[in-house]
Parts: sequence; C-alpha cells; structure tokens
Amino acid sequence: MDSTTDTKKRSDLLFILWAGGAALLSYALVYALRKPFTAAGFDGLEFLGMDYKTAASIIQIAGYVLSKLLGIKFISELKHECRLRFIIGSVAAAECSLLLFAVLPRPFNILALFFNGLSLGCMWGVIFSFLEGRRLSGILASIMGLSIAFSSGLAKSLGLFLTNDLGISEFWMPAAIGAGAFPLLILLAFALDRLPAPTAEDIASCTERIPMDARQRRNVFLRFAPILCMLLLANLFITTMQDIKEDFLVKLVDTSALSSWAFSGIDSAVTLIILGTFLLLSLIRSHRTVLVALLLLVTAGTAALAGVAYGYDRLQLPPLLWLFIQSLGLYTAYLSFQTLFFERFVSCFGIRGNVGFFIITIDFAGYLGTVCMLVFKEIFAAGLDWIEFYNTMVAALGCACCLLFVGSLLWLVRRERTGIRRTGRRRRPYAVVSVNMQ
Repeated sequence: MDSTTDTKKRSDLLFILWAGGAALLSYALVYALRKPFTAAGFDGLEFLGMDYKTAASIIQIAGYVLSKLLGIKFISELKHECRLRFIIGSVAAAECSLLLFAVLPRPFNILALFFNGLSLGCMWGVIFSFLEGRRLSGILASIMGLSIAFSSGLAKSLGLFLTNDLGISEFWMPAAIGAGAFPLLILLAFALDRLPAPTAEDIASCTERIPMDARQRRNVFLRFAPILCMLLLANLFITTMQDIKEDFLVKLVDTSALSSWAFSGIDSAVTLIILGTFLLLSLIRSHRTVLVALLLLVTAGTAALAGVAYGYDRLQLPPLLWLFIQSLGLYTAYLSFQTLFFERFVSCFGIRGNVGFFIITIDFAGYLGTVCMLVFKEIFAAGLDWIEFYNTMVAALGCACCLLFVGSLLWLVRRERTGIRRTGRRRRPYAVVSVNMQ
C-alpha cells in the first residue's frame, strides 16, 4: 500500500511539473508577444489627434475584445484535437502583426496591433483547456495563473532593456522579443498536446468537461444569473484597473529612476505570495469553502486598493511600495477568477460544461470596459494627469468591487441554506478533490 501511494505521489508531482510548467511558460510567452509595447512611451507621437500610446492600447485591446467575443462560442465548442493547430496559427499571426508594426509607415502602423490582439485573445482559454477537469486542476491553474503576474513585469523589463541598453527602436522592440518567444511557444504547445486525457478518477472528482453549445451556455447562465452578473461587472472593473495599470505604468511611475529590471523583481515577489496562497487553497477539499475564501480574499484586496488610492496624497508611499501594493491587489483579484474560482464553481454545482466559457465571458466584459475607460479618458479627461486619473478610478471601482463581491458571497450562503432547508441536510452537489501532495 505504501509503495503504491508513493508511486502515485511521484506520478502526481511529475505531472504537475509537466503540465503546470508547460502551461505557465506558454502563457508567459503569449505575454511576450502581446505586452512588450507597453514599455515604450512613444512620446510626441499622435494618431488621428490622440496620444499615440493611448491609441495603441485602444486598438490592440479592441482586437482582443473582438477575439474574446468570438471566443465565447469558439472556446466553449473547441474540440480537443483542434487545440494545437489553433495555437500555432495564433502565435504565427501575432508575430507577423508585430513585424508589420515595425515596418509599416507611422502612425498608421498602429493598426497592426489590432490583429495582434485579435490573434491572442483566446489563448488563455485554449491553454487552460489542457488543465481543467482533473484532480490536480487547482494546483495546475494556480501555477499557470502566475504567468500573468510575473510575465507582465518581465515583458516590460525586457522592453526597457532592449530600448534603453541595446538601442533597439520602440517599434522593432516588440517584434524582436516576439521572435524569441515564437519558436519556444510552439515547442511548449506540442508538450501540452501530449498530456494524457483526464482519467475516470479525475472525472469523478471534478465532473466531466465537455463542449457547450448555445443552448447549454444560455441555460447555465440563466441558472446562475444573479452571481454571474455580479461577477461579470466586478471583473469588468478589475480588468479595467489592471489593464490601465499595465499599459500605462510608464506614465504612472517615473521609470528613469528605476532599474530596467525593477518591474520583474516586484512581480516576482508578488508571484511567490500568490503562489503560496493559491496552493494552500488548492489543498482544501471542499469546493464551497474555496469559493467563500476567494470571495473574502478579493474583497479585502479591492478594499485595500481603494484605500491606498483614496489616501495617495496623504500616504506618500515610495514608488516601489505603491507598485507592489497595486500589483498584489490587482493580480490576486484577477487571477482568482482566471484560475481557481470557476474551476471550483463548475465542480461545486456539477455543471456539465467547461471553465473556458466562464473565463472568456468575463474577459470579454473586462476588456470592453478597458476600451470604454480609455476612450473616456481621451475625450473627457485628456488634460488630467495619469496618476490622478488612475487613483480616482481605482478608489471608485475598488469600492464597487467590494460591494459586488459581498453580494456574491451572500448569494452563495443563501444558496447553501436553501439547499439545506429543501433536503434537511447539507447539500453536497460536488465531489471531493483529493490532491495527494502530503
């Protein structure tokens, strides 16, 4: 018995290293194809009367939003045998768009970024589909989610290093980073495609993950409409705050006084904290307990963000400490829903479907909010200093997120009590997850 248990533990550990490592590095490389341009300032340039950097972000995110909209149907219905071809085609299109951004005449080269966003918008859902529906999905999702936390800072640091230290232009820098990421991402896609299918034990623990047609998507949404609407709106606010912080960080913080690698250092520290937190949550067997814990965690995080934004002038925090608090609060909230929450939500309520539908839907709403906020800034608050605009936005949206998360928590509690009253005992519509990592 002990020998069998030890063998199973070793097998689980090797699978975590294989699947989790490949997924983490894959999405980190997706960021290398999408985010390096955010390290550039494009000072003095305009596009159709708009600040060039703002226009670049709007155009790329517009492509990303369209991709998310199409992905609500595509990711929900994606067949497993089509995933590898999709990844190869997407990353090839993304690198071609960065080359066009470098060679086309300015300022109209900015339009190439639309196709960069369009080609990469579904990548998270496709990569995550290799991990979901397994006993170890919580741990695997936590590991993959960390790619967002550390790769964003790494992409900026690489971009600043290439432009400041190596003298590469702001327009060729994204293509140069993408050229290094492209072949590595293809290799990792093959590694993910070789992962074994979920076992019978996986399916018993987490419910089988299957494609969802339009009728199934509609029925699931209507069944959980109250909590899904609240979480959609909250994630719209979180994504907007995070994306504006990511894309305009060079306008929020004076980067001339910082090392090119300061951003990756801060995000690495944030990554370790989030990894420890999520791994602890992954070891909890009750799906409902994890859902409640995550809602409490993100409520505290967004409350802290709102408090720091409201007291920005009074607190006078050092730039690196301020950036650490922003990254920790935003990444914790954002990654909770990109990784653990909906994986446990599907298992908790025995939903026959897949996590990709939920994630791609909240992403669509979130990035649509980013576009609207940037357009609002450019039209109605163009003269407002970026840090003042950011703090005002975070103070308001952070408070709104707190209220929405509290409402979601009350819905979960009421749903549980309703189940107890109807059955006379605690309702357990979910399977127990065994992690085997002791």
